[in-house]
Amino acid sequence: MGHLKQLLVLTLFCSASMAGCLAPSSSDSVIDLVVDIETTSGTVVETYLDGELVSLDAVDITFDFAQTTSSLDLVKFGLDAMDGSEPMTVEASESSTLSHSFVEHGIHNVTLFAIDAAGTQNNQSASIRIDLQIEWSEQGTNEPMALPFNPTPNNGGTHPVMIEINSTVENPSLIQGISGGGQTVQFSWNIVDELDDTCQSKNGQAEDGNADTWNTVHFNTYLLHELRVVPEEGQDALNIQQTVLILYE
Repeated sequence: MGHLKQLLVLTLFCSASMAGCLAPSSSDSVIDLVVDIETTSGTVVETYLDGELVSLDAVDITFDFAQTTSSLDLVKFGLDAMDGSEPMTVEASESSTLSHSFVEHGIHNVTLFAIDAAGTQNNQSASIRIDLQIEWSEQGTNEPMALPFNPTPNNGGTHPVMIEINSTVENPSLIQGISGGGQTVQFSWNIVDELDDTCQSKNGQAEDGNADTWNTVHFNTYLLHELRVVPEEGQDALNIQQTVLILYE
């Protein structure tokens, strides 16, 4: 009887051991996620004419998963922009690349991932820096419009390090191609925040047929701002060309 009991215990032990050896293990699913990113930075360009947005050039970045390998078949590659939108995915059998268009400035921390046939997902983070360039022009105006710019990123992340401003005010000749006969215009440039505090200002003047330019760097990257050109009353119409560049590095 004792010999029979020992044999039964041994048989059960061997059966259990064999079952453990034959069962598939989740540890067999290994994904080596390698993503090649063509660039990790870019500049969105917004172009305005007489205060109206006429074009917006986004930054398109491609993520290439071609070097990603897995012990099991790969099913999907994906990208989560971490902005509340649904993640983008592509069937691994159809393509190894994904492209995303960035239209807002900021440091964007995106999540890249691959999924294999067992449903295993491997994630990887990438940081994308997007600057903003605003091109602003007005033609023949006696009342220049304020150029608004918001240095605060909509994603609530890291603020930019500085803002570069270039503003040219032209006093065009009254008769095309002929200088003289017009008056010298006097005006001022002002950078004003949303509390109506003047952060920077400069006086300028442009003789008939000439222009004056202001280049400056602004380091207050919080609060809404406006760039204002304020001419004295009763002067000639002006042409204005301005660039505001919000930089993260």
